[in-house]
Amino acid sequence: MRHVLDIVDLSKEEIETLLKRAEDIIDHPKLYRDACRYKKLATLFYEPSTRTRLSFEAAMLELGGAVIGFEAGTSSSTTKGETVGDTVRTVSQYADVIVMRHPNDGAPYAAIQRTEVPVINAGDGGHNHPTQTLADILTIYKKQGRLNDLTIGLCGDLKYGRTVHSLIRALIRYNNVRFVCISPKELCLPDYILQLMDENNVEYKITDRMEEYMADLDVLYMTRVQQERFDTRAEYERLKDCYILTTDKLLTAKPTMSILHPLPRVNEIACDVDDDPRAAYFDQVAFGKYMRMALILELIDDAEKGNAAPERVKILTDKRCDNPRCITCREDLKPYAVNGKSGLRCYYCEALLK
Repeated sequence: MRHVLDIVDLSKEEIETLLKRAEDIIDHPKLYRDACRYKKLATLFYEPSTRTRLSFEAAMLELGGAVIGFEAGTSSSTTKGETVGDTVRTVSQYADVIVMRHPNDGAPYAAIQRTEVPVINAGDGGHNHPTQTLADILTIYKKQGRLNDLTIGLCGDLKYGRTVHSLIRALIRYNNVRFVCISPKELCLPDYILQLMDENNVEYKITDRMEEYMADLDVLYMTRVQQERFDTRAEYERLKDCYILTTDKLLTAKPTMSILHPLPRVNEIACDVDDDPRAAYFDQVAFGKYMRMALILELIDDAEKGNAAPERVKILTDKRCDNPRCITCREDLKPYAVNGKSGLRCYYCEALLK
């Protein structure tokens, strides 16, 4: 069965195919009105979402399909102690494709061990968010006209920002893409993402000052400091206002720069920036629907043809993951690992196993 849990589950060529299909959907929406007639999408959202959930639901409805599911873990049998695997195995009897968001890192990898239909990761804890990356890529392509030769600033919560992690994974496959990582040291990129950039000889700079490289950027990707990822309220309060983008801070920016944000925002982008022609985050929302339409079509088509992509090679290990946000800390799952250059990593959340 073909799943999309990580953006690297899609090759560069497959991403470009999705881009072309999304553009065709934008140009010829009537051709796709019945493309998923009699098909059902199940949305299993264990944590709150506005854009991602409604985007997927709108995507399926515009393809002529139907939607079932739940919008909060409290409205599902998880409150009775049901595991992710059992929920997904049950729902796969009712739907043709499952979209899942979960607060625990690696939860979708638990899901695919029990499903009978394709699973799309709509965000797992602070780990990955591949379909947001598809929205981001289409936005960058539409605004910049290319995906090569770009300098991209990533600003805010880079530690728990799953959208940032997925975007880096996608764009390191393009030529001459450079990153400027802007965050306080407490919210810097996790080691496995830094290692990935090093392994791929990607140029990146680390700074705690937003303005330092502003003039160099083609894209500024702002992120929210996520209260729900912090262990203590005090730590969140100390860091929540570390970066606020204002029109004054854009004075040195290129007139062609694009400002992206996965949303929701709190106060990290001042409202008057919305009127700047470089603000692209609401266009990003619209593009997300079209890319999700393209992905749903691709996965349902693959399932009907029996196409599958190879899963990551996993190893049964006696080492336990000590990431407290990993799904293995919540549910009794086989302790699988994958090989990394620095040693074994948790199959589910990619934390280094000690």
